[in-house]
Amino acid sequence: MRKLYFVIILMAFPLFTFGQELVSVNTQQISELQGFKMYPNPVYGDEVYITTETNGVKSIKIYDVFGEVVLTDRISTNTLNISRLVPGVYVLQVTEREKTMTRKLVIK
Repeated sequence: MRKLYFVIILMAFPLFTFGQELVSVNTQQISELQGFKMYPNPVYGDEVYITTETNGVKSIKIYDVFGEVVLTDRISTNTLNISRLVPGVYVLQVTEREKTMTRKLVIK
């Protein structure tokens, strides 16, 4: 009887350990902007200030809640004009030197 339990345990062991393997879904390193700051948020005016560690030329895309691009701009200063946007919740994507940062932007 003991041998039967031992055989069953030996046969079941691989089944229990098979599902324990680590699986890596995303192995690509994500490059994010160092020193990224966006203010004010929520926005009550027509401008958003975006600063980074290098403060180089930034490519800006703003998406609405449906994923549509509603504003595309390239800025060399830290000021982004958002006067064309209506109040709501948006996703702001900033790209500078092939590094990207994505943040939620609320316009009141």
